[in-house]
Amino acid sequence: MIRCLAVDDEAYASDIIASFISKTPFLELVGTTTNAFEALNMVQNGLVDLVFLDIQMPELTGIQFMKICGDKCRVILTTAYPEYALDGFEFDVVDYLLKPISYERFYKAAQKAQQIISPAQVEIVTPPAPTSDFIFIKGDTKNKFIKVNYNEILYIEGLKNYVSVYTANQRIITYQSLRELETQLPQPPFYRVHKSYIISLDRIKMIDGNALYINDQSIPIGDTYREGFFKVIRESK
Repeated sequence: MIRCLAVDDEAYASDIIASFISKTPFLELVGTTTNAFEALNMVQNGLVDLVFLDIQMPELTGIQFMKICGDKCRVILTTAYPEYALDGFEFDVVDYLLKPISYERFYKAAQKAQQIISPAQVEIVTPPAPTSDFIFIKGDTKNKFIKVNYNEILYIEGLKNYVSVYTANQRIITYQSLRELETQLPQPPFYRVHKSYIISLDRIKMIDGNALYINDQSIPIGDTYREGFFKVIRESK
């Protein structure tokens, strides 16, 4: 097992990485922290093999962190700023993940780390499917999370700066990205049918041409997603 630490000055961001680590068979989560100095102490005490490290942190930047750590651990950088990629690779980082991070992209980076840190243990593994029947959706204030059962979700709509999750009884607004939510939802029953929509196949009332209907809501089927969507529909008969 590769011992992992998630470091980000935003607790929500490190919690996402932690959830990805926890469901990856060859990774072990040893902790999350928003304090770069706490993370540095854990690395220097030999408690960590791999750090998922945010570059922009107030007390100690990711670049400074790597300079101090040297070769005591391997690093996968996580950031919202692509311009730092070159700086990161000068320190021989394993990979560079651009936020928002999908589980698929995370898993590829983790496999790279496995090949470097534990090459004898490398095997081709399909990412595990979600085992829970609910999801925690980040609310509209800091540290607010709303538990929603999968079977309550009708569809999810991505707008310019936020995402709306629709259930039969409420609309939940979250600042998570649509892609981030997509990686956390089981497929099926959830399926991306448009760049702006994820729907529950269980909730479809009717499909008519280039649109499907959930309750009275018409949802477009995008050109990019049409072939895959109708393949799923045919196979579900």
